[in-house]
Amino acid sequence: MTAAYDPNNIFAKILRGEIPSHKICEDDESFAFMDIMPRGPGHSLVIPKKPARNILDVDPTSLAAVMRTVQKVGRAAMKAFDAQGLTVQQFNEVEGGQVVFHLHFHVMPRFAGIALKPPAGPMESPEVLAENAARIKAALEKS
Repeated sequence: MTAAYDPNNIFAKILRGEIPSHKICEDDESFAFMDIMPRGPGHSLVIPKKPARNILDVDPTSLAAVMRTVQKVGRAAMKAFDAQGLTVQQFNEVEGGQVVFHLHFHVMPRFAGIALKPPAGPMESPEVLAENAARIKAALEKS
């Protein structure tokens, strides 16, 4: 059994506009934005707008909407960064590696011969995050 959803987690605060983010896109059910501690160029996050602690308690309709956005952002990020591959990661509960307890998917463009940086690495500058978000948005507009 999982713990209850905490409406004061950082992603809930981003959704409410209490904490700024570098938004890529949003629709009625999902929100995509840049990870502030990216493991590589173009590393973004996709979250549902409905409260969900993780994949174990998310409403299936909300999960389907989030996955559509993951696919859309993944395709755009690959184009924007001329990536050769894409890694999508999602963690559940402390023992599963989850740190922020609002369902989220990591969308990371991948490049031949280049390893991902370690998780929870240094914060990226706001200027770089804004530029990377703009690149992915531009690729979304072209698709």
